[in-house]
Amino acid sequence: MRFFRAMAKTKSHLAKIGPDGIERAAYAILFYLVNNGPQRTSVLADALHSDISTVSRQSTLLVRHGLVERTADPEDGRATLLAPSPEGVRVFEENRRLRARSIAEMLSGWDRADRVAVTTLLDRLNDEFETFQQQNPATTEPAAEPPAEPAPANPTNPEQT
Repeated sequence: MRFFRAMAKTKSHLAKIGPDGIERAAYAILFYLVNNGPQRTSVLADALHSDISTVSRQSTLLVRHGLVERTADPEDGRATLLAPSPEGVRVFEENRRLRARSIAEMLSGWDRADRVAVTTLLDRLNDEFETFQQQNPATTEPAAEPPAEPAPANPTNPEQT
């Protein structure tokens, strides 16, 4: 858990120093669009585990900043698709470069073998996350209640069980 908290804090810090003033959560939309191509707002909301109103607000900000463009959905003229603009791709790549430079600075004191080892292990961890997600797809149903804990064998003295 410490690793995930440190990553979240670092991501937040790096996003705050970005020159474009885009809120960190909106970068998830830009990242998804750059990596997956044009998408409907509903698909983005599902993919990012967010609600449509939040994605709509954030994508409107990205459109206003010229990082995302709205286009007609060729499959359904009533719907629109969001796609990264050339400026959006440029900003995304610049942020990726800055992030890579920051990580390189953090690891500059590590010897090469340690950097290779952590890269290998993080690749493995990412593979495990992806495999887990594929084998355990998210559902829209609430999670089942955990089973009740069994009663102690000796109700008069639970310490003996």
